[in-house]
Amino acid sequence: MNWDIIFGVSLESLFNATMIAYALAAIGLNVHFGYTGLLNFGQSAFLGVAAYGLAMTVATFGAPFWLGIVIGLAGAVVLALLLGIPTLRLRADYLAIVTIAAAEIVRLLFRSVSLSEWTGGSDGLQAFSDDFYSLNPYSSGLDIGIVTFDVRELWVMTVGWILVAVSLLVVFLAMRSPWGRVIKAIREDEDAVRSLGKNVVSYKMQSLILGGVLGSLGGFVFALSRAAVQPDTYGTEFTFYMYTIVILGGAARVFGPVVGSMIFWFLLAFVNALLPALISQGYIPTWLMDANQAGSVGYILVGLGLVLLLIFRPQGIFGDKKEVMLDGR
Repeated sequence: MNWDIIFGVSLESLFNATMIAYALAAIGLNVHFGYTGLLNFGQSAFLGVAAYGLAMTVATFGAPFWLGIVIGLAGAVVLALLLGIPTLRLRADYLAIVTIAAAEIVRLLFRSVSLSEWTGGSDGLQAFSDDFYSLNPYSSGLDIGIVTFDVRELWVMTVGWILVAVSLLVVFLAMRSPWGRVIKAIREDEDAVRSLGKNVVSYKMQSLILGGVLGSLGGFVFALSRAAVQPDTYGTEFTFYMYTIVILGGAARVFGPVVGSMIFWFLLAFVNALLPALISQGYIPTWLMDANQAGSVGYILVGLGLVLLLIFRPQGIFGDKKEVMLDGR
């Protein structure tokens, strides 16, 4: 077997744009779930709104790239307000049901035939990333043995890692401020916080906006790395992956989402590269599994590993049972 290819693909997944996009999305979700205790199952909507805000501004209306960034961020704030006003008085599973429904509404709006003149319908939009790549300072790619990135990937990764660093710094400072202490107190017992005269709904709204804006940065990275947006990309499974990443790395930990995203995508890339190689070399008989089934089996194996993690270490790698909404006995 060609182990260089297998490990090369796996190692690239530790740093590439997909991992960065999910890490940013999970950082925002960590603010919601890990620190505030909000069961938000609509995080993918924030990424979709930001990505489409950028894409529609540039590709549909011909406006400047930077205006698209501003509109995408503003769209995430507006979505947080629209989502938070009717839902933040709800708790636990009720909030989860409402937010997952809201995310599907957003996805279907982008997919709608009646809006396809502006959104591109199910085909999505392209031709909005030229101004971004025109700023690329790299003249050559990066080749380190079995790991290779071209100039476009290198530029997206550079911007993405800067956004990750800034997002982590914002979360670090926010959660060590008086505001952060109130947020974590709401997670533990919002009735006690309310009894102290704090406006719990207002703090939840602020948390929802902050986490949504941080998550929307992942939407920009995801869209720019592919130079395209497509509505079905931002389905419910996107949010489920984010929860997996947050719990894997450790909820309510600053670096948990980044570590969780790196581990998740490394394992997935490694398994998806290894299984077809084992089949082609005859180590796995075709009557048991063929190459077309390898991708699905890869998800099954990684999912099984995550289930075992939740059984034996539900707080994740760096997490603390006392700080997450999981069984802490």
